[in-house]
Amino acid sequence: MHWDFADTKACQDWGQQLALRLDIPAVIYLEGDLGVGKTTLTQAVLRALGVTQSVKSPTYTLMEQYQTRIGPALHLDLYRLLEPEELEFIGIRDYLGESTLWLVEWPERGAGFLPSADLSLTLSILDSGSHRLEWQGHQPRVQDWARSLPPSSGGSNSGVG
Repeated sequence: MHWDFADTKACQDWGQQLALRLDIPAVIYLEGDLGVGKTTLTQAVLRALGVTQSVKSPTYTLMEQYQTRIGPALHLDLYRLLEPEELEFIGIRDYLGESTLWLVEWPERGAGFLPSADLSLTLSILDSGSHRLEWQGHQPRVQDWARSLPPSSGGSNSGVG
């Protein structure tokens, strides 16, 4: 299923609505090219979960940790990762057994060292300039999250319902 958004604000609003449905543990992979809105969507989710501090892309630190109203959250940006094994240097194993919300940008670069995704979100920019978000749930519980999310703005949501 997918959602189309006329602008960044509509995508942020959608992310805030998703946050209201999340429970942990949850692992969300955010995929797509540079500049399509992965960090923007992550910021919206974390803000809706009560994070008030600055939420920046952890491009150089690889990982930022936040406390949310539902528990701990990890935001990973693996764009600069050269080898998946580098995740060992930041102590990734220490987090694997915890009940955490994982928001992982560029998850393919951490293959073999990350927990399996409950949900994969792929973002892209359409020729019209609008944003598209494609949803692939890997666990039955995430399908419930999708059912009550707002419809697309400036497009249609395919397969929702």
